[in-house]
Amino acid sequence: MLSQNDALKTREEVVLQILLLCQVGVGTVANFLLFVNNFSPVLNHSQLRPIHIILANLAVACALILFLLGFLKITTVFVPRKSPSDLTCKLVYFLFLVIRGTNLCSTCVLSTYQFVTLVPGNWVREILRERSPKTVSYSCYSCWLFSVINNVYIPMKVTGPQKKVNDSDSKSKWVCSTSGFRIGMGFLRFAYDIIFISIMVWTSVSMVILLKRHHQRLQHIHTSRLDNRGNAETRASHTILMVVVTFVSFYLLDCICTFLHISFVDSLLWLREVKEVLAASFPTISPLLLIFRNPKDSCFVLSRY
Repeated sequence: MLSQNDALKTREEVVLQILLLCQVGVGTVANFLLFVNNFSPVLNHSQLRPIHIILANLAVACALILFLLGFLKITTVFVPRKSPSDLTCKLVYFLFLVIRGTNLCSTCVLSTYQFVTLVPGNWVREILRERSPKTVSYSCYSCWLFSVINNVYIPMKVTGPQKKVNDSDSKSKWVCSTSGFRIGMGFLRFAYDIIFISIMVWTSVSMVILLKRHHQRLQHIHTSRLDNRGNAETRASHTILMVVVTFVSFYLLDCICTFLHISFVDSLLWLREVKEVLAASFPTISPLLLIFRNPKDSCFVLSRY
């Protein structure tokens, strides 16, 4: 019975590893295309629009997450070597959390910008026309800065795998130790995530309300130009809503998996594989949504400012 359980666990891990590598391959290509499509105006000596900057920054963050996950998985599974050192664990853990935080912040900036473009009022649009390129650029740079500051203590709390006297499971030598985290530090990390997720949820609900009102107004207007513009606005906002819902959904699943990860130590390695798949899901799905939802122009019609 024990050997059958071990074999089942091995098959599950192999399936999850193959799934992760497929996510890394598909997601890397999709993020590369998304970045090139939004950075290409620079090659034509044109100024980047705010949405170009946001999507390019989001593509970079997603690609780095996939690269880091793919590199770790390939070196862990296919390259025989000794267990990771303290420095490796500190560096990898720090980089992953910094990029993850930047991904969260960039998605929040994208949702907020899309909501602002829908807000009625000439003063909002004037501000966007005059200041949005610089404001959005600073927002994207700030995402990286805030994420670094929020995780600056991580290297001090992460060490290499803890060696046990009677360690029958050789796979445990690949798991870095993250003991020593205080409640205050955990609360700060949780508060950081909740702030950005709350903003995303608020802007998403507000966009739904604005789109509903906009659709009701368009029902009384039969001008084809307004209809086309309304359809473009609706499609662009729906795309952002899908991206936000995807992010929040996988974030909640990751939180559930983290809770199980802490509660059931015996399933540590299997849940670790699941967490890696969940971590790679949003960076893989989001660029596909942004590309295929807008095949002619992935920068959205609303990015006129």
